[in-house]
Amino acid sequence: MKPFSHMLVPSAFGTLLLLWRDTPEDPKIARVLLPRDGNATEEMLRVLREGGPARSRPEMRAWAGRITSSLEGEDISFPLDVLALETCSEFQQRVLRAEHAIPRGCVSTYGRIAAHLGVPGAARAVGSALAGNPFPILVPCHRAIRANMELGGYQGGITMKRALLELEGLAVSPEGKVSTDSVYYSRAE
Repeated sequence: MKPFSHMLVPSAFGTLLLLWRDTPEDPKIARVLLPRDGNATEEMLRVLREGGPARSRPEMRAWAGRITSSLEGEDISFPLDVLALETCSEFQQRVLRAEHAIPRGCVSTYGRIAAHLGVPGAARAVGSALAGNPFPILVPCHRAIRANMELGGYQGGITMKRALLELEGLAVSPEGKVSTDSVYYSRAE
């Protein structure tokens, strides 16, 4: 496996870690590591300690800027072709593609995504695939919620998930329920 390079990306939510691998064509984003409740995670610290070199590359500086702008509320979508999706299982790739298709200002449930993928009853598997999403923000997994409209989990913590949905214009109650009619994919059976 080729070594990766990384770059720190400051944001209102804390510092993110953007990891990429150089390829013969263009660099591919390998991971985005989110801080948890504003603090560096053990995985981030391990990568900084043991991982590849900190580097700067024009393409990655541009992506870092787009990530920062997105986290400030700008409507930015990220193309899938810059992501190292091949590092994910086939099922996870399908889930990530479905999640990527959910428009800004909309949410979907784990069950609806599973039904859309032709695997009704696989809501937990969808949730697991999203919990291990190597590309949060770029593949907006914060848009997946529970069937009862509660937020569910998120790599960056529940406070960040709530804030990201609110930046997109969605209302979230103090109890953590999303109030919207903009639920994507047909109703799960």
